This record gives sequence, C-alpha cells and structure tokens, in this order.
Amino acid sequence: MQTILAIETSTELASAALLRDGHVIIRESAGVQTHSLAILPMVQELLTEAGISLAQCDALAFGVGPGSFTGVRTACGIVQGLAFGADLPVLPVVTLAAMAQACRDLNGAGEVLAVLDARMGEVYWAQYRFSANAWQVMVEPVLSAPSQVAPLPVQSGVLQACGNGLAAYPEAFAAAPYAAAGLPAVMPNARQVAQLGSVALAQGGGLNAVEAQPLYLRNKVALTTAERAAKVNP
Repeated sequence: MQTILAIETSTELASAALLRDGHVIIRESAGVQTHSLAILPMVQELLTEAGISLAQCDALAFGVGPGSFTGVRTACGIVQGLAFGADLPVLPVVTLAAMAQACRDLNGAGEVLAVLDARMGEVYWAQYRFSANAWQVMVEPVLSAPSQVAPLPVQSGVLQACGNGLAAYPEAFAAAPYAAAGLPAVMPNARQVAQLGSVALAQGGGLNAVEAQPLYLRNKVALTTAERAAKVNP
C-alpha cells in the first residue's frame, strides 16, 4: 500500500494529510498569513502520529493551483525542499480536481463544476466527469469573469457545482440551474490531494522535485487603477 504525504495551501485554509494503508489523517490551519509557518509543524505531527519518517513515504503530493499566488508558491517550495532532502517523487494535483473529488466523497457526484474565487472580480473554474473509475477533464482550468462560466451539458444525472466562487459572486450564478444545489463550502483540501496523488503515482505520474511548478492562470496579481476602472466600466 502507498504512503502519500500531501499539502494544500492554495486558499485561506492550509492543510496537510498522510495517506497510509488506505487511511488518511489530516491537520488543518486557517489563516492565509500563517501557511508557510504552519505546514511544516503539521507535517511533522502527521509523521509522528503515524510513527514513520519522511523517507518512508512513497511520494509527496501538493495542490499545484490555481489559487492564491503566494499559497501555491508556498506549497510548491515546501514540497520541493522536502522531496530533495528525502529523494522522493512529487505529485502535482490541480486544486479544482481536488474539489471535484471532495464532492464525490461527499455525495457521490459524477459531474462536477468547481468554481474557486480568484479575487479581482474573477473565478477559476473547471468541469470534471467521473467515468470508467477515473476523472475526465471536460473543461480545463480557466480564469474568467463569473458571468463567463459556461459548463458543458452533463452526460447523466445533475451537475454538482462547488467552491467559494459561487458565494463570492451570487448575482452572476443566480440564474444558473446548478447554483441552487451548489456546495460553496467545498474547497481544496490535502485529503483529496493525497487521494488523487495516489492515483497519479499508481499511473507513474511522479515528477522529480525540480520539475514541480505552480499552475498559474493569471499572469498579473494586481491591477492598475486604470485597469480596475476598465473592469467596472467596460
């Protein structure tokens, strides 16, 4: 059985998880300003609880993004440092895919629209379908205005929407048929990062630490005064 250590810091909630022999133990810490300080102690707590060393893990998984610019850099940097020291492969997991897995864990959803608040009047979103015992990416991660979220028709059942983007821009999603049953509290978490990392490792998806890079969908993290005005008054 695999032993996967995972961390996720792309949002306000930092989390770490250890998947071992099919069981997951987790630690969480709220507050985006504390992520870089909180993660390593949480990792050490997990290893101590499991009674293993870092070198006894099979791989390290992390939330690669999209998400907070600082947050995804933090996760990537920490995982690279740990992986170099322990000579372990790295497993990047898309945060929106982790949200889809969280929906499936919660209610068995097989068609998921993940919508994450990107701030600055925009959202990160992607669409996933669970088929043949695996997730298929129906719409690759996109950065757009909330009004431009356009999921594809579902194959069967209903489309389960999730993520804090739904709550951040309620007016934009008010008329969407999937909004009423949306799950805005479902967010990226190390538990699902570990689960999806395990799948990736089984498929030979491990990377060398130097190859791990954050997934950025936004080239700029701030707008000028003129750009902000243009977004308000197009």
